[in-house]
Amino acid sequence: MAHPSQLGFQDAASPVMEELIHFHDHTLMIVFLISTLVLYIITAMVTTKLTNKYILDSQEIEIVWTILPAIILIMIALPSLRILYLMDEINDPHLTIKAMGHQWYWSYEYTDYEDLGFDSYMIQTQDLTPGQFRLLETDHRMVVPMESPIRVLVSAEDVLHSWAVPALGVKMDAVPGRLNQTAFIVSRPGIYYGQCSEICGANHSFMPIVVEAVPLEHFEAWSSSMLEEV
Repeated sequence: MAHPSQLGFQDAASPVMEELIHFHDHTLMIVFLISTLVLYIITAMVTTKLTNKYILDSQEIEIVWTILPAIILIMIALPSLRILYLMDEINDPHLTIKAMGHQWYWSYEYTDYEDLGFDSYMIQTQDLTPGQFRLLETDHRMVVPMESPIRVLVSAEDVLHSWAVPALGVKMDAVPGRLNQTAFIVSRPGIYYGQCSEICGANHSFMPIVVEAVPLEHFEAWSSSMLEEV
């Protein structure tokens, strides 16, 4: 999760998020080089007293400033398209979970099980125990097996919401009457926090998302215990 004064991304916990961080670094380097070149040209124009009477009509310069931006755009577009296709690819998910947004909580339904579903409310500040995080903890976590393809179907019951977990590189709008889907693979066990990322009313800030990734055998034990409680 994020820590105070953090400027960069959260530690990646999924292959897609790792790709997004690499793409960010790649694009940032291109932006840095362009900015350095522009700054150098501006500085040279301001400080030099030399002039060139052919500068207003130069075929060479026009060729350069036409071809160079095209090359730069290709360098950005190709890895971007690769990641977009990677994010849309959902091959044989091992588990499908339906996440429904409400004002102001999330409900989860494990569609591969007959009666496995629950509501997830934020734990109030006065009810937190030592070690829990304010405005981030929920009474029920969305538990998933690690290193397994997970598909999440996202919708909403009332108004627009958005299901987002930054460490997993996931953000999907929850639209009433529409079923969107996203997928991810959690690379390592842990607890990953997210929040509703679409302003949805007075308590928009108080509907966090908690995803807990565990080994497969622990997930099977958890699902069995949840089914016994039904």
